[in-house]
Amino acid sequence: MDNITYFATYTLMEPQGSKSYRHIYFICFFFIYSLILFMNSCLCVVIVLERALHQPMYIFLCNLCLNGMYGSTGFYPKFLHDLILDSYVIPSYMCAFQSFVIYSSIKCEYSTLAAMAYDRHVAICQPLDYHSKMNTYSCVMLLFICWTVPFISTLIALLLSNRLVLCKNHIDKLYCDNWSMVKLSCESTVTNNIYGLISISFNFCIFAVIIVSYVKLAIACKASLECRRKFWQTCVPHVISLVNFSVAMLFDTMYNRYGSSDFPDDLRNFLALEIIIVPPLLNPLIYGLNLKEVRNRVLKSCINILKKS
Repeated sequence: MDNITYFATYTLMEPQGSKSYRHIYFICFFFIYSLILFMNSCLCVVIVLERALHQPMYIFLCNLCLNGMYGSTGFYPKFLHDLILDSYVIPSYMCAFQSFVIYSSIKCEYSTLAAMAYDRHVAICQPLDYHSKMNTYSCVMLLFICWTVPFISTLIALLLSNRLVLCKNHIDKLYCDNWSMVKLSCESTVTNNIYGLISISFNFCIFAVIIVSYVKLAIACKASLECRRKFWQTCVPHVISLVNFSVAMLFDTMYNRYGSSDFPDDLRNFLALEIIIVPPLLNPLIYGLNLKEVRNRVLKSCINILKKS
């Protein structure tokens, strides 16, 4: 322990071929980030301005879009800054902050998908009780839980990591995450490991509950053509988002903890970035295009803007 150094900065992984292609990378990632902000903000504005969309399902969708922009902002500005300067260094406090934003966003996405599953379950299986169960108070409480639980759980994980003394300062990833910082420690990380396993188990339980809920919904909808139509229109997009997000999160978690250095760098970086790139792009597309009410009002808003211009 005599050789311990206290690091003020971390170094991050350099993208492969960054010396030659960093300007191309910058243009591509800047375009993706701009597209994420544009699509998600458009959907949020339409939902806020259209009174007909002031319903729980669309409110949760708006929250999903806001969270997508929040999580993306934790990664893209810093990564674009690194590409411009060709310098992949981050102060320790900024590394902790980036980890907090990205992973609280990931947990918030999961919580929001769980709230949306509950909303669809009540709407389809208990339609007569829908307005009493999904009232304004219920929506506010669910949104409060969707943000506070991820914030608190992520903050606890970072506080547990902050107490560790580090022996290294290189994070073999394009962005900071909590477990990568924990792995740099030369102290015992048993507490961090136990807390991480509890968090993983909790997320797995949420996933299992959501899947069981949708299976019950699918069975309940078999008897009615109208219910089947409603299930395909409103529930299938949720399932697509959930499966895509869960697979990406499972890989990110498993590789961080048990991944081998023999794993191809390109594939590892793609799968690590998939959780940041795909959900914020996919969510507004599948909901905006699939939900008739949202699609019609988005088109109506675009036509009105074109007429005014």
